[in-house]
Amino acid sequence: MNSKHMVRLAAIVAAATLSSAAPAASAPRDLGAELTTANKALAAKDYSRAYALFARHAANNPLAQFSLGLFEREGWGRTSNPVAACNWFEKAAHSNIPAAQQFLGDCLAKGIGREVDGKAAASWYRKAAASGIAYALCSAGELYIEGKTLEKDVDRGLALCLAAAQADSAPAMLRLADYYRDGKDVPQNLVAARYWYEQAAQRHQHEAQYRLGIMMSEGHGGDVDIPSALFWLEHAAMEGYRPAYLPVAILYANASPDPKTGMLSPENLAKVYMWNSAAKARTTNAVQLAEIERIEKMVLAVMPPQWRPDLDRKVAEHLAKDGAL
Repeated sequence: MNSKHMVRLAAIVAAATLSSAAPAASAPRDLGAELTTANKALAAKDYSRAYALFARHAANNPLAQFSLGLFEREGWGRTSNPVAACNWFEKAAHSNIPAAQQFLGDCLAKGIGREVDGKAAASWYRKAAASGIAYALCSAGELYIEGKTLEKDVDRGLALCLAAAQADSAPAMLRLADYYRDGKDVPQNLVAARYWYEQAAQRHQHEAQYRLGIMMSEGHGGDVDIPSALFWLEHAAMEGYRPAYLPVAILYANASPDPKTGMLSPENLAKVYMWNSAAKARTTNAVQLAEIERIEKMVLAVMPPQWRPDLDRKVAEHLAKDGAL
């Protein structure tokens, strides 16, 4: 489990506590404080000890139950066991742990260790949304849009996903944009897709930044806007989103030449080399590799060879940090 993934899951654990307080009539319980030692062991990746500590509290601490579900789902120190994970999420969901309610909805929608039940899944998604996880509404909307476990109702599904996006859920914005771009389950609307990708991109969704950049570079859903396309694509690339590497290299390679020399500026030439090299290190796609080789030959024909050691070092430093994306 890499460190960036652990950070994201730590955020899920934090979100799980949104409704963990005891009823007002009784003294409040700090469920998280009870698990301080267990969480420290988890942060240190001492999975065996952490699991045992969480299990010690599982009988009466729903946050511990939720954490055990994450152990089983993610395979921390053990073989992943989705059925066991769903059983733990179900226990925690009935004790009003919001993220567990969302994950139980996933279990019911997919039939993991139980019968597929779209109606129950949608109900749990709504409970999770009511507890503060807006994206769960989009998960419920997907059930109506697909029409496999619930009666197909595209308008209702889109309305649910739109409500999640309007509640400032960046993942819902990305999902909504994907629906409008793909045009498979809902009528294609590239203008709406571009709008929602931009909203999600502004909220640091790397995939949205990438897709927005591609749409802007190709003029889909609006005018061609190369400077903005390059801004978003390079932002995603700098954050380690690998699909953006080659498009960034291509945009820099197609930049206007320096009017004084008729060639790419030194800065742009260096950018082409670095992003093209990053793409070469991270793709196995034959078509992309052929394009990468073409660009590499073009760059090496004009780039001073003494630049390479420093640029290669910068590429290696970047690649050492991009493993989570």
